[in-house]
Amino acid sequence: MPTVVSRIGQRRQVVIPKRVFDALKLRAGDFVEVSAEGGRLQMRPKRLVDIGDERVTASEAVKVRRGEAEIKAGHSQSWRTVKDELGR
Repeated sequence: MPTVVSRIGQRRQVVIPKRVFDALKLRAGDFVEVSAEGGRLQMRPKRLVDIGDERVTASEAVKVRRGEAEIKAGHSQSWRTVKDELGR
């Protein structure tokens, strides 16, 4: 992909040129990871949960199914309780 120049705005905003935006199949609201190393700025599209992190253990899957059933039945728990049960 050819190099494209963009300007930094007053609020430190950077516009991603349309050609790059489209090539990366980005959408408004997507996240990007921004880093700097060796005087270079890098931006990478980023998901809040990486695809590799979407796997759950068997015990976590049981807890998720139980939680879904409780929600369908009209029951719910506080986030603190759920977090404690997941051990996080």
